[in-house]
Amino acid sequence: MLRLYCKDQHHTSDGLCPECQALSDYAMNRLAHCKFGENKPTCGKCTVHCYKPDMRKRIQEIMRYAGPKMIFAHPIIGLRHLLDGLKG
Repeated sequence: MLRLYCKDQHHTSDGLCPECQALSDYAMNRLAHCKFGENKPTCGKCTVHCYKPDMRKRIQEIMRYAGPKMIFAHPIIGLRHLLDGLKG
């Protein structure tokens, strides 16, 4: 989702811009230290919000933008993400 967002909004052709790369690094670091490990629920249904409020807002903006486009850009990944969200 982040690559799709960065490509469309920041007009990058390959990879991520520095701002999006920093956000990706932050998110990966938070996931690596998640107390739920492999059993982590989707962020919307998680009982522990480990992102700072400003970072959470940025992630939500990206998900709102790129989420609906995922089905067209990456159909298999989009469907898997949708099913994961329904499972909890």
